[in-house]
Order: sequence, then structure tokens, then C-alpha cells
Amino acid sequence: MCLYHIGLKNIQHIFFDLDHTLWDFDTNSEKAFEVIFQDLFPELNVNAFLTHYIPINQACWKLYQEDKITHETLRYERLKQSFDALNVQVNDNQIEYISEAYIELLPEFNHLFEHTHETLGYLQQRYDLHIITNGFAEVQFKKMTRSNLMSYFTTITNSEQAGAKKPNPIIFEHALKVAQADKHHSIMIGDSIEADILGAKDFGMQAIFFNPNQLPTQLDVMQITNLAELKTFL
Repeated sequence: MCLYHIGLKNIQHIFFDLDHTLWDFDTNSEKAFEVIFQDLFPELNVNAFLTHYIPINQACWKLYQEDKITHETLRYERLKQSFDALNVQVNDNQIEYISEAYIELLPEFNHLFEHTHETLGYLQQRYDLHIITNGFAEVQFKKMTRSNLMSYFTTITNSEQAGAKKPNPIIFEHALKVAQADKHHSIMIGDSIEADILGAKDFGMQAIFFNPNQLPTQLDVMQITNLAELKTFL
């Protein structure tokens, strides 16, 4: 479905997700694991690991968003289940080490989606820009700082500050309050149908689905496959 103009005339505030929307989580994750595995598991094929890790990580994040697991459980299970799927024997000490090393290394790699800076620079001149993220505050701050994203955004809301995670309406309400924004003049842009799109729409905000992999969806929602498309419609 193509993005259309209807309902976008009165937008004053644009809220972005960070991971998988601006910050290329999968590419940066691959780089971090490559460094870690060089020492611990030099024979392990990183791509084979990621084939399991990416969907397992997504499933764990879904449980975390629904408050069904803690962030400590998320960090443990996404690794344990991935190694189990590959029949690679790891103990809890190794998992703890990898988990900590991964969190430290991940923000060191700062690949962004194509046209991120160009698009944000354009939008910043016309709108107030904000971040709403379920990611952990300290890690997200490092990602944004080291990838030179901080200057574009007026406010940054994370789930730890809000006390709730997308798609819970509490985090959207908190973000708009901090931004001094009205939901009828705001729009959410993100890659997650459940957390970003349905979360925003259920709260009463408009939303744009960032869908670079052109995943099929039955949801009637505006969507883009490249961030540069926003310059045409906003």
C-alpha cells in the first residue's frame, strides 16, 4: 500500500522507533557477534547463528513487551535458545559473558538504514522529532550518540522512563506529555506492526509502517520501504 496524503496535513510531531527503523539492528548485531565469536567460537559460522538468533530474539522481545519475561531473562534466553538450536554446548558463565560483551560491543557499530541522516535533516526543519523505544536506556543512548542521531530529536522516551513498553498506551501518553504534543497532530513511524503501528493507532495516533523487507500485512496502514519516501509525504 502506498503512503497517501490524507490525514497528514496537520502533523507537528513525528515519533520514531529506533532499532530496525533508523538504527540497523541486524547489521550491527552481526558485527558484534563476529568480534565475540572470534575468540570463543572461532569455528562457529556467524550467519548460521544469526539464522536462529534473529527470530528467537524477536520472539523474546515480544514476550518482554508483554511483560511476560524480564530483560535479564530476555538476554539469557535469546542466546541459550540460539546455541541450543545449533547444538553448541555453552554453560551459564559463557552465556553471561557473551551477553555482557554483546551489550558493550553493540553500540560500537553504527550502521543506519539508507537515507537516515538525509531524511531526518529534512524533517527536522519542518517538524519536532522524537524517539519512542522499548530498548534499554543506557544502550539506546550510546547507539544514538555514537551514530550522531541525538541532534535531530527534541525528546527521547524509553520504556524504563515511562514504566511501560510499546504497545501499552502508557508509553505513548508519557512520550506525548514529555514532548508537549497532541496525539491528533502526531504520527508514529516504526517497523513493528504490533508495538509501533497498532500501539499508536490504538492510542489514537496516526502511524506509518517502515517495511524495508516488504513483509505482507493485512493491516490497513500507510507504509514505506525506504526512509527517503517520508520526504515526499511529510
